[in-house]
Amino acid sequence: MAKLSVRDLDVQGKRVLVRVDFNVPTEEVDGTQRITDDTRIVESLPTINALREKGAKVILMAHFGRPKGKPNPKYSLAVVAERLSKRINAPVAFATDTVGESAKAVVATMQPGDVALLENVRFQAEEEANDPEFAKQLASLGDIYVNDAFGAAHRAHASTAGIAAFLPVAAQGLLMEKELKYLVDELATPARPFVVILGGSKVSSKITVIKSLMEKADTILIGGAMAYTFYLALGYPVGKSMVEADKVDLAKEILAFAKEKGVKFLLPVDSIETQDSFPFKAGLPTQVSGLNSVTDGWAGVDIGPATTELYCQEIANAGTVLWNGPVGVFEVEAFANGTKVVGEAVANSKAKSIVGGGDSVTAVKQFGLADKMTFISTGGGASLELLEGRELPGVAALTNK
Repeated sequence: MAKLSVRDLDVQGKRVLVRVDFNVPTEEVDGTQRITDDTRIVESLPTINALREKGAKVILMAHFGRPKGKPNPKYSLAVVAERLSKRINAPVAFATDTVGESAKAVVATMQPGDVALLENVRFQAEEEANDPEFAKQLASLGDIYVNDAFGAAHRAHASTAGIAAFLPVAAQGLLMEKELKYLVDELATPARPFVVILGGSKVSSKITVIKSLMEKADTILIGGAMAYTFYLALGYPVGKSMVEADKVDLAKEILAFAKEKGVKFLLPVDSIETQDSFPFKAGLPTQVSGLNSVTDGWAGVDIGPATTELYCQEIANAGTVLWNGPVGVFEVEAFANGTKVVGEAVANSKAKSIVGGGDSVTAVKQFGLADKMTFISTGGGASLELLEGRELPGVAALTNK
């Protein structure tokens, strides 16, 4: 069911409560927090600016960090209000509380086109408890609700789901609309061949995604530490590689399911291996493993050259590529080549390329490939749950079109 969009709303003079994802990375410099990457703020600008242009009073709600339900200066959104003000080239009124006197006073003085930001919703324990009374208090500050926080849409919290019950209209923002377009609509009938690249450390965290994507994919390319759990299931030597020994039966089940579905399910044929063990460090000797094996006493940390070539061939012929998870320990330069080359192959292919959140996004940015991808998701957990075929509480709460 299509959801109401911010495009469909008449917001002139109305107070529009917008849930955004401002959970940005920061570092402490001389006792103050400094934003190190404002991508999430930038991603919210199309919705904020569209509402301002339509004459709305834009009241933003967001969480920041894990303050455990009580105020903590380290997680104040004041630093975000400052950065947002520079990004929109206009003042951003900052409320020092979420639903208290400051919030009410700030909202009361707003004019059409103004922007305000409420203090961190997670300073209230009621937020994560999805407390109806707190949701009702939040709702009293606005006339219309818009959810543009895709990264938090898998959480059934007061500001992402509960609030919608107390306002007549709940619409999706432009970022939410874009995320759902690429992660749901585009993948419902992908241009073929549909190639999925899955990396990361654990089979267990990707099991539902793998099974769900096997219903649609033509080829699945496996990388990262989870490849070695599949090695274990096939009786291949894994050396000291990271494995989930208790998930071997699960890996066997996935391999059988791929055969049954006629999906090309490719594992690395070689690896870059090191004599280190987790957590992996730079500066230790590396070598290329043998075929379908890891040397005894060594650990696989990246896909090898033969695998890289094999995977790049599959990507070159793809119509759609979905990438979720790096194929090696890309944080260490000596183990980053597989992820980098696969990323370049995706970026340079003719395929529609969708990068599904999390560490794969970090990798794409690290290697300067972001501009060449068709779409990069802003949500890690949310994109995974969507790819699993689950309905997100933050989307389910929105008004049907």
